[in-house]
Amino acid sequence: MDVPVDDRLTTIALQRLVVGVVLVVAAIGLGILVTVDADLDLDEWWNSFVDHFDFLRSFALGMNFVGGGWFATFVVPLAGLAIMLALRRPWGGALVIVASAASAVGVQLLKATFGRARPEDILVAADHGSYPSGHTANAATLAVIAVVLFPRVWVAVVGAAWVLLMAFSRTEVHAHWFSDTVGGALVGTGVALVVAAALTLRIDRERAALPR
Repeated sequence: MDVPVDDRLTTIALQRLVVGVVLVVAAIGLGILVTVDADLDLDEWWNSFVDHFDFLRSFALGMNFVGGGWFATFVVPLAGLAIMLALRRPWGGALVIVASAASAVGVQLLKATFGRARPEDILVAADHGSYPSGHTANAATLAVIAVVLFPRVWVAVVGAAWVLLMAFSRTEVHAHWFSDTVGGALVGTGVALVVAAALTLRIDRERAALPR
C-alpha cells in the first residue's frame, strides 16, 4: 500500500531533524575534544603534509575568497535567493537564507565558545577562533541546500566534492587544523538539515506545484 504523501514527507523531515541534531552534537563533542587536547597528532601531521601541495596555493587562495567573508556571507545567499525566486520557489529561497544565516551564527557561537588558536603558519588574514572552519561550514550548508532543492545524485556528488575541496584549501593555507574542517562540515551539514526539516513540507509541495 502506498504511503500518503504527507506521511512520507513527515518521515523525511523527522529523519533530517534527527541527523542534523546528531551532527551538531558531534561538532560540539569534537570541539570539546580539541579544546582538551589541542595538539592532536593528526592535526600536526596534516598541517605538515599539505605543504607538499603548495603548487595548489593559488587555488586555495581563490577558495579563501569565495568561501568566506562578504562574498560567502552576503553575495552567495542573496544570489541563491534570487535564483529561487526566479524559479518561483520562494520557500526554496527561504531555505537558502535561513540555513545560511543559522549556519553562520552556529559557527560564530562555537568559535567564541572554544577559542581555539589557528596554526602559527597561517597564510591568510583571519579572525580569532580556529574551530570550526566557517568556510567549510558554508560549503557544507550550500551542498545540503542544493541537494534538498534539487535532489539528484550528480548534485550530491558535486556538493560533496565542493566541501572536500574547501576543507583541503583551508588547511593548505594553514588557516585551520584538519579537525577544524571536520567540525565545520558537521556544523554546516547539521544546521542545514535542521532548517530543511522545518521547511520540508512547504519545499516539497512548492516543487510539486511547478509545471512539468
